[in-house]
Amino acid sequence: MRHLPYFCRGQVVRGFGRGSKQLGIPTANFPEQVVDNLPADVSTGIYYGWASVGSGDVHKMVVSIGWNPYYKNTKKSMETHIMHTFKEDFYGEILNVAIVGYLRPEKNFDSLESLISAIQGDIEEAKKRLDLPEHLKLKEDNFFQVSKSNIMNGH
Repeated sequence: MRHLPYFCRGQVVRGFGRGSKQLGIPTANFPEQVVDNLPADVSTGIYYGWASVGSGDVHKMVVSIGWNPYYKNTKKSMETHIMHTFKEDFYGEILNVAIVGYLRPEKNFDSLESLISAIQGDIEEAKKRLDLPEHLKLKEDNFFQVSKSNIMNGH
């Protein structure tokens, strides 16, 4: 993806209800308009970067962009797992995301356990990569300082 880092924001909407319940890995979902406005050269797959909710702190994250072959989705989605424990749901809040790197293509899994194991591996790999100086500096990007009223794709 030529556009990395890629910055986007949008309102958190209800997803499929699988992240927390089935996988034990909660995700924040973007509305269709944010997903539909991704650059044309964005490959489906697993990416890593930084995220904040509203004007809150910036945390490490992984994001899945695609159709989730294990679940056979018919609509492309963008599901962000923020590496932070939130006290409550934040549907309707503005999610700010800076995608800084690509981990792997999306793929199908033969069991829920192997899917969960892959996601946990993605999370661990993302944590390591985000500690690199070239990625760490993006945590402080001005993108995360803008007011919540600005909803946009791009930077």
